[in-house]
Amino acid sequence: MKKYMLFGGVMCAMLGLSSCDESFNDWAAPSVNDPEAALAAYGIDVTGSGIEVNMNDAERPDSIRLTSLSSTNEEVVSLEYDKVTINGCKIPYVIKGKDVYVGTYAIDSLARLSLQSQKYETRELTVSVDAHAKLKSGSSVAFTKEVIQKETPIETPAVDPNGYYLLGQVNGNEWNPEEPVWFAKVADGIYEVTVTTENEKENWYKFYGGTDAGKDWDSANAHQMGCDVNGDGSLFNYLNWSANLQTPVINGKGKWKVRLDVNNWTYTINEVKPDLFLTGSNYGWGDKWLHLVPFHSSEEDFWTIIYLHEGEQFKFAPQADWGGDFGYTGTTINDEAGANITSSSDGNLVVGKAGWYLLKVQNGSTKALTVLQPNVYLIGDAAGEWNIADSHKFTVPTTEDGVFESPAFAADAELRMCVSVDGFEWWQSEFMVFDGKIEYRGRGIDQNRVNVKAGQKVTLNFTAGTGEIK
Repeated sequence: MKKYMLFGGVMCAMLGLSSCDESFNDWAAPSVNDPEAALAAYGIDVTGSGIEVNMNDAERPDSIRLTSLSSTNEEVVSLEYDKVTINGCKIPYVIKGKDVYVGTYAIDSLARLSLQSQKYETRELTVSVDAHAKLKSGSSVAFTKEVIQKETPIETPAVDPNGYYLLGQVNGNEWNPEEPVWFAKVADGIYEVTVTTENEKENWYKFYGGTDAGKDWDSANAHQMGCDVNGDGSLFNYLNWSANLQTPVINGKGKWKVRLDVNNWTYTINEVKPDLFLTGSNYGWGDKWLHLVPFHSSEEDFWTIIYLHEGEQFKFAPQADWGGDFGYTGTTINDEAGANITSSSDGNLVVGKAGWYLLKVQNGSTKALTVLQPNVYLIGDAAGEWNIADSHKFTVPTTEDGVFESPAFAADAELRMCVSVDGFEWWQSEFMVFDGKIEYRGRGIDQNRVNVKAGQKVTLNFTAGTGEIK
């Protein structure tokens, strides 16, 4: 066992250097016409181990001969390996003559990595061998061959019929076993919970099976799960249920969706960014919610271009549902466009003058609504300059179903469009038209570009969410 642990430890350390998307440009490239033809022409055989690695077997070998090369052709002087991968991933291995040896622990680790799963089932792994034969003529011939390696991981725990929960520095739990933070089951073997964290750095937590929940630490610890490395803040990771399990962390203060997958015994952490929606009398008071666009790099500022009707009432909420909603009451109103926003008897926002408006909404410790003129601009080479200018402004329709129309493009160039709001750069509120649909950048990365021709225009229908370049 000591021998196994040493070999496996080395392999595991080397595995950290492995990759599933390597190009392997450093390998020699012997001449070859058809890799498969080379196998037949020179009597070359590539064989696999023929051993099914079972990590639950106390008698499993420390390492196995993963592949072996042979040839029956007298023209072949030697056979040499160029690259060996498992499921497309480069692996740590030892070459002894015509044989490749790999630690069984490394095979298990690589299977987990490539499949992103610890599911307890025998899996067939594809071993790909790139090698070449040196010939008596002095030339060499490359060849490729795939063989199958079977592997079974450590047996996983039984799925807890009582579900799962968290304890730790989430939702103010502070490691209180009597107040579990419960997951909700969303599909077979899939559980989710949204949590908040308060520490700017590490927020420590663990997973627990629901059996005997809400009692004491002895009950909780009997069903605990964690990770492999203490303080691991990975957003995707593998569960550890062994005696040496460690404690993961969520790095940073915020709101997070934790997804527990006991089909594959993994977990995923995704930050939940603040959101904002609008509903009101024109939307069936919650039957429909209009999604506002976040300004890039802002956690609390949002915008939308919208047609408002005289007498229409509306309010905002941080999700497409009731809860945390706000309207006129408690909100600072800055009406710079003459919409004549007032309050209803129960604190909703009421429109005094119909028309198109640009709404900028702050939803943080301060609640504020700024009503602006609905100005949309071209910017960049298609506009002729990288400045916001009246000459690049779209026309504004007078009806709810009307279209905003741009000036003619100044040059053959990439299209850029935005709204302009004080305190924000143009790229923080830009958007694009793809396949006839308006797509907003929001908090996302730089959008794909659309090339336009000088003299063309773009029209936008914000009510329908569509656009056209012609």
